[in-house]
Amino acid sequence: MAEKWLVGVDLGGTTVKMAFLTTDGDIVHKWEIDTDLSNKGENIVKHIAQSLEDTLRRLGESKDRLLAIGIGAPGPVHKETGMLYETVNLGWKNYPLKERLEQETALPVAVDNDANIAALGEMWKGAGNGARDLICVTLGTGVGGGVIANGQIVHGVNGAGGEIGHMTMIPKGGAPCNCGKTGCLETIASATGIVRIAKEKLSRWNKPTLLRSETVTAKAVFDAAKANDELALEVVDEATFYLGLALANAANVSNPEKIVIGGGVSKAGDILVERVNAYFRRFAFPRVAEGATMVLATLGNDAGVIGGAWLAKTSFCV
Repeated sequence: MAEKWLVGVDLGGTTVKMAFLTTDGDIVHKWEIDTDLSNKGENIVKHIAQSLEDTLRRLGESKDRLLAIGIGAPGPVHKETGMLYETVNLGWKNYPLKERLEQETALPVAVDNDANIAALGEMWKGAGNGARDLICVTLGTGVGGGVIANGQIVHGVNGAGGEIGHMTMIPKGGAPCNCGKTGCLETIASATGIVRIAKEKLSRWNKPTLLRSETVTAKAVFDAAKANDELALEVVDEATFYLGLALANAANVSNPEKIVIGGGVSKAGDILVERVNAYFRRFAFPRVAEGATMVLATLGNDAGVIGGAWLAKTSFCV
């Protein structure tokens, strides 16, 4: 009999990443489609279901091959009902994602937050390396967080557990965040935050800097810092100081074995991890610092679909 597959789906504001995986977490086939944001995202689920059918047809496979779907979406999720409370960049509010996707696909569906499924992916097949206690932070346009305790995602009472990006780091006079607060970690350690800090410093800077001749991006800032540019090093120091402090506070609560840093900003590599780790060790409770290893994520864009497959497997197949 043909081996059964799990479906992992990572729903983002720009693209929907999808994959068929074995129950051991190996990717059989992966692809992506554009996220249709028209009419407040009302066609997204239909397009996901259609794309699954089309891809099975192209591969010459039957739907009987599929066991279940695990999907990650941006925003807080009600774990039991699979409802998304609010997903600003998709236009959804109190959206019954589990129910709609089950109706469209006739398959069982498990739903979680996108940063949570990335954390599950890294725990299962990536840098987490099977650690049962883990914090994963993704540094992209925003800052996502996933906290795993004893192999289980920490959801909290209404699905907002692990929102590391919305820890208040600047209590007074911080920059506004998309969540409605000010001074969140996301306004400092995301790609957007790093660019904002760089531009603010640049406007007051009267010494030579590589950043004057560049379009200011997070990558340009880290590249300049690697070349010992004084301004860029100041920006990197500010971002890594607050990220190290936030991760120390999060780790003091959960005492993780691994802290995994992913997302586009993590491509900066050692310069990022070494500095964040130094601040983390300065601010974490000594016993917590002793137990934790900080590592870069290894799964890249596959973390979400692999985590989605893990979610489907543990929700329906065990």
